[in-house]
Amino acid sequence: MQKTVLVVDDSIMSLTLVKNVLKKQYRVIALPSAAQMFEVLKMLKPDLILLDVEMPEMNGFEAIQVLKSDGLYAQIPIIFLTGMADVSGEAHGIELGAVDFILKPFSEKVLINRIKTHLDIDGLIRERTAQLRQKTAQLQNLQNATIFGFADLVESRDKGTGGHVERTASYVRILAEAMAARGVYADELAELDMDLFVSSARLHDVGKIAISDVILNKPAKLTSEEFEIIKTHTTEGERAIEKIASRMDDMEFLRNAELFAGSHHERWDGNGYPRGLEKTDIPIQGRIMAFADVYDALVSDRPYKKAIPADDAADIIMESAGTQFDPLISEVFYSVREAFKRRAAAPA
Repeated sequence: MQKTVLVVDDSIMSLTLVKNVLKKQYRVIALPSAAQMFEVLKMLKPDLILLDVEMPEMNGFEAIQVLKSDGLYAQIPIIFLTGMADVSGEAHGIELGAVDFILKPFSEKVLINRIKTHLDIDGLIRERTAQLRQKTAQLQNLQNATIFGFADLVESRDKGTGGHVERTASYVRILAEAMAARGVYADELAELDMDLFVSSARLHDVGKIAISDVILNKPAKLTSEEFEIIKTHTTEGERAIEKIASRMDDMEFLRNAELFAGSHHERWDGNGYPRGLEKTDIPIQGRIMAFADVYDALVSDRPYKKAIPADDAADIIMESAGTQFDPLISEVFYSVREAFKRRAAAPA
């Protein structure tokens, strides 16, 4: 397919000359001003822009700043074609994002070769970017499959929590997205990849793999000694994830998973476990998962208890805002309680 080159210059002579040089190889659109260029860009996206510097109303430097600030046009290669033989001006243009500077009067061969070179480079960058995205997607799929498999293995041992992993991951997404929309703990959430964050939440109970089946599936209330053993699933989960993370490079989802595993039983008032952290010393992962974990426990049948209605579960959680649960997140939770209720009623 023939590539499209936009030529923007207030000189009709220059526009005509450039068009005649390029028209055999490219689709050339000649425009006398930056204003007309922006009108054309609403209808098509060129493969390259040749841009004059000295133009009335909006010069080339001003135009490229607008182009580079817009995600729709920022990746289009821009070459300045100008009679301004000024080293500082050329440096400024490159700083603004131009890929090249060609001085008028230009050699036809130089113009054709420079354009071909930059279009080839741009094509190669796009090809490599597409390949990288494909590989990233493959790694993401592998990561998710590993997490699903690991979480399913843990859940298959805990006979009383069928579907808990997927439901709690859904609750985490509902709550975290609502928090982000409302600007609650915006700084902490801004740095998170939401998909990785939610995926990592599936490993919050991975430490249960180290707990005896006898205790894990006991149909009656646990003794104090047994409860102390159950509590170790937080630190056991941290330890298991930390071992994996130590053998991998900068795996954000494993860092999230470690924090979910180690802190989802901490309490806002400091009376939780395993470390007795309080308030915002508790990682955001733990503060969010606390809602998802407790809510799911309340609305689900367990060997030792019957499920309670979703509305009652929401009320119970709100009664513990400021003691067990982060009060700011509690307000967000209450605003999305119907979304929690719908997810609780849906298939696991």
